[in-house]
Parts: sequence; structure tokens; C-alpha cells
Amino acid sequence: MHQEVALIATVAVGFVFAAILGYAADRLRLPPLVGYLVAGILMGSYTPGFMADASLAGQLAEMGVILLMFGVGLHFSAADLLAVRGIAVPGALGRIVLATLLGMGLASLWGWGLGAGLVFGLSLSVASTVVLLKALEERNLIESVGGRVAVGWLIVEDLAMVLALVLLPAFAEVLGGHAVAHAASDLSIATTISITLLKVAAFTGIAVFVGPKVVPWLLTLVARTGSSELFTLSVLALALGIAYGSAAIFGVSFALGAFFAGVVMSESRLSHRAAADSLPLQNAFAVLFFVSVGMLFDPSIIVREPIAVIAVLVLIIIGRSLIAFLVVLVLRYPLGMGVRISTGLAQIGEFSFILAGLGVTLGLLPREGQDLILAGAILSITLNPLVLLAGEAIQKKLQATWPTVYATYGKVKFEKLNHAVEQIRAANDERNRQHQLEMQQLCETFPLFSQVDENSQEELLLLFRPKSASPGERVLRKGDRPDGLYFIASGAVEVELADDNVRLDAGAFFGEMALLSGGRRTADVIAVDFCAFLVLERRDFNVFMSRHPALRKAVSNMARERAEMNVSRRNRDDQSLDVT
Repeated sequence: MHQEVALIATVAVGFVFAAILGYAADRLRLPPLVGYLVAGILMGSYTPGFMADASLAGQLAEMGVILLMFGVGLHFSAADLLAVRGIAVPGALGRIVLATLLGMGLASLWGWGLGAGLVFGLSLSVASTVVLLKALEERNLIESVGGRVAVGWLIVEDLAMVLALVLLPAFAEVLGGHAVAHAASDLSIATTISITLLKVAAFTGIAVFVGPKVVPWLLTLVARTGSSELFTLSVLALALGIAYGSAAIFGVSFALGAFFAGVVMSESRLSHRAAADSLPLQNAFAVLFFVSVGMLFDPSIIVREPIAVIAVLVLIIIGRSLIAFLVVLVLRYPLGMGVRISTGLAQIGEFSFILAGLGVTLGLLPREGQDLILAGAILSITLNPLVLLAGEAIQKKLQATWPTVYATYGKVKFEKLNHAVEQIRAANDERNRQHQLEMQQLCETFPLFSQVDENSQEELLLLFRPKSASPGERVLRKGDRPDGLYFIASGAVEVELADDNVRLDAGAFFGEMALLSGGRRTADVIAVDFCAFLVLERRDFNVFMSRHPALRKAVSNMARERAEMNVSRRNRDDQSLDVT
């Protein structure tokens, strides 16, 4: 295959295979992602037939993770993280430590060294972001208390893995491996840890304090252009740009950077539009993630090392689930929450592959260990829907067997957590309600704008410049150059014509004649009450009206009718003068 078409071939064949096998899996009453994984296995180097470029597929899959985490961030604020910190932080860290120790114990039974056991255990300790988020989305649980806890848990795990990826090269020689060229440094381990923590702290500080001021402003600036393709492009540029920049400058993962980009963008009133625009790409690249995982898998490991594969699978699904369940109970949260979190996190994914690859590069993990980690990932991801169903059955069994314990254990802490989450949800709902009210009031006050779609109405709210006037104040002066079109939100004005005054109340607009003709103002406009105006400036008027010819026609018709009324009024006055 020519190198210049490798990307096209990988994407095209990946989508075709995934579509066919995903549909076949659905017909067999299996999750479509099983078909995506099988598609990857068929495209990989371990099976005959078409062989895709695994490195390209991996990078495309990373984009899927970036966009998925960005989408989660759009619906997840910093307040959400703070609300669930009491369970997410100790829960995630506790499970990482205990699961890593289990992995090290399993590795020691196979005669592996300390370094291999540490990498192996860490790789088996962290859940797959993509799989869990897909499961939560399919069940509409991301906004639930359990969903928010699970997402917060994932974020803490991601932060811990970022630290592990940075520190492993520094400790490689101590653990029995070898340092790679770019990792060699005269810096001490303590200095390396300090620098890493400072970088993560700097990244978090910028994301929390600078991002919410800059990113929504940029998004609003682009939205004011009215170009839908430019808005979509800007959303993707911010998501991918922040993800790449955070990885290159601060050393955090692409996924974590994209998540914080989404959190920052959620402060914008345009966040729902950004989420809608990025959703198709999220879904497409998430499919490539599963395909790329399948491409890395060597199916022969199941035949060569069946006992080892089963042991890894048991550790991932049963061992880690029990750990998570016990951690939740120790923290005194409800049994049901413990079951939901433990079964939802009963798989491994993207960070596991990265850690395993780094372990092999550093000479810490044998190639067999990487194959076992990939086998555990493939099988745990495939079995995850069944694990979730089993979790639901376990919840019902617990509720039926110990109804009092199930209903009361952890109730106090859950109520506090639920109250905090409800407050956040109420604040978000109120913000959305206020936004919808603004849109509704705009159309009620100015029926003219009901002719354009919701996105255009939203754009108008961004384009408008508020202005006020007191009774007797001159709003427009005859002979001035036109600065914009004025919509009366409240109050009333009088247009002073040569022969008479015309009163305009709330819901009316003025100043359109000079804008349409390109001439100067033809009359004075005086406020006769306390007035609030929405002003569409000349440049914005011309751009917006050029994209909405029906609206421009309506404004032009109104201007023509007013001009004809003025002419008719002057003619009547002239006739009355002739009679007198």
C-alpha cells in the first residue's frame, strides 16, 4: 500500500468493517462494540487478510478519546468535581493501590520482578474512560449521582496515571529496567516529582482561573460571525488544541486536557451548541478506538496462556470490583452505589495500553505481560455489558435479602452528596431556563425574529448591544450617520418628523431606513419614557441580514411602508395648506 493513502485506507476499512460487524453483533443481541473489537482483530497484524496501519489507527482512536472527554467536560463543571471529591478521591486512589498490589502478587507467582509487577498492576488498576462513558450515555446516567461519582473517579484515576507515566522512566533503573535516552537526566527523583506536581498544579490553575474567561469569550466572538462551519471548526480547534497544548506543555494526558477544555467551555452560554456540533465526531472516532484496540490484540495468547488470561480477567472483573465495592462501603456510602460503581469500572482500557507500552520500552514488562494486558482489556470490554446486567441483578438480590440495610446504610452521606449534586443541577437548569426565557421573550417582544431558527436567535442575543435612555433624551439625531438598528425592549420613543411625531412602543424598531439606503438619519428620535434598547450595529446588521434574506425583506417592507406613510402624510398636509 502506498504510504500516502494509508490514512484513508485505515479509516475507510475500519469504518466498513465496524459497521458490518457492529450490525451483526446487534442482530446477535450483543453490544455493537463487540463487533468493533472483532473488526480490529481482523484488521490487525495477527490475522490474515487486510493489515491496517496500527499506529495511525491508534492516533485516530486517541482523537476519539479526546472528543469524548471533551463532551463529558461540557456537561461537567468544577463544582461537580468538588461535590463528589469525598468519594471519588479516596475511592479511586484506594482502588489503584489495592488493585496494583493484587497485580504485583499475580506477577510474582509467574516469577516476574518488582518492576514488571508494578507496571502490570498499575495497568490493571485503571478503568477505560471510553467504555464507562459509553455505558453511562446509553443508560442516560451521566447526570445521575452515581454517574457523576463515576466520572469524578475516572478523572482522579487519570491524574494518578499521568503521574505514573512521568515517574516510571525516573524509577526504571531502580526497578530493574533501563532508562531511555530522552528520560535520562541529572535531576533527582524528588526534583522530578516536584516539577511534575508543579506542572499539574499550573495546568489546573490556568484551567480553573484563566480558561473560563478566555474560552467563552473566543467562542462568543466566533459565534457572532454567524458561520456555522467556523463555529464547529473553532469548537474542535479549542478541544484538540487545548488537549495537545496541555500534553506538550504540562505533561498531562490528551484526554485530561480535553476534559478540562470541555469544563472551561461549559461556562459559555453556547456550550449546548458546542456539544451538539462535536457529537457526531465523538461517535465516529470512538468507534475507531475500539477498532484500534482490536488491532493490537494477539488472539493466540488465549491458546498459549489460557490460565494466565483467566487469572487476569478474574482480577479485572471480580478482584477490582470487590475492591471498589469495599472501598465505597468503608467510606459509608450506599450498597447500591457500591455495586453500580464497581461493575461500571470493571474493565481496563486506554491508559492500560499506554502504561504497558512504556513498561516494555523501559525493559520492565515482558512482551507476554503486554499481551496479557491487551487480552484482559479486550475480554473485559466485551463482557462489560454482561457485568452491568449482573450488577443490576446483585442490587435486586441485596435489596430483597437485606431490605433494611440496603435502604439505610450510607443514607446520610448519600443524602448530603445528592443534595450537593441537586444544587449543581438546579443551578444548571436555572441557567438553561433563563437562556430559554431570553429566547422566548425575544420572539414574543419582536415577532419578526420568529422567522429565523433557534441558532440564529441565539446569535442575535450575542450580537445585540444593550443601550438605555431617559425621558427626553435624544436617541438619534437627524443628519447623523447610521450606527445601527434599534429594537425597543421596553419604554417608548417619538420619531420627530417635519409635520408630525410618531410614537413607537416596546416591540417596535427604528433606524432601518438609513441602514438600508446607506444615507444619513432622516429624523430625530426622542425617548418619552425610560427605555431599554437592543442595538444591532451596522456591520452586524449587514452580515446578519445577508444570511437571512426573508428577514431583510420584512425589514425592507416595513421601511417602505413607513416611507409611504410619511409621503402620504406630507401630501395631506400640503393639501390642507392649499385649502387654507
